[in-house]
Amino acid sequence: MRTALVRRTVLTASAVSLALLATACGSDKAGTKADAKPSAPASSSAPAAKAKTDAELSALILTQADLADHLVVAVPKDEVAIGEAAKGDKAECQPVVKTQGTAVVGTAAGTARMKAVAKPKGGSSPEDAAAAGLKALAGTRTSVTLASYEGKGAEEAFAAVKAAATACAGGFGLTMEGEVTKISKVVSSTATGGDEAIALTLEADVEGTKVTTETVVVRKGNVLATHTASALGVAEKPTAIVAAQVKKLG
Repeated sequence: MRTALVRRTVLTASAVSLALLATACGSDKAGTKADAKPSAPASSSAPAAKAKTDAELSALILTQADLADHLVVAVPKDEVAIGEAAKGDKAECQPVVKTQGTAVVGTAAGTARMKAVAKPKGGSSPEDAAAAGLKALAGTRTSVTLASYEGKGAEEAFAAVKAAATACAGGFGLTMEGEVTKISKVVSSTATGGDEAIALTLEADVEGTKVTTETVVVRKGNVLATHTASALGVAEKPTAIVAAQVKKLG
């Protein structure tokens, strides 16, 4: 029986694969709307800016025009709901759980989401398109969630993720869609960008296969950008996507 972690990855992969098949002939329309120990929180006496709305964040999140070598698609509402309903067996791990399913940590005033997969190299024939879709199933998919908060909400959300990564370094049980996956460890490290950033590697053994996710959480002012890369096996680090998103945040 597949675990929830694999099912979520397949759900994401299927959506991206279908989009690849639909766009393999070459459409470049705009899409929908890090490594080494945790960074120290930034401090500022300046008053917090007003939280950004969904529309304002949609203008800041990466689109197809920003990632020419990736396919960018929307995150379906049902996939967001799955992430929001996910639970850890330890309350202190919940902020890390939230980073794994396009959910938000804390209470955000505005959100925007997307996901992307690198475009496979190849021709534009129907056969090539089918092959590209199949290749996407095995590749790394990266979701990006932008969340904006009132007051010090973004700083508090970042601090919660950082504290949870430390508290749950030895692992925890993740329940998603009624199935439990044992996360064997959470490794945190520094990442660059924004006012503060942290990288998380979550590792699990799924039916004898090592499965990892690579997550980078960046705070820029009152916006928290969460980038989570997943695969059916070992995920690649979302370095290029993180760099592009941080640049767009300004």
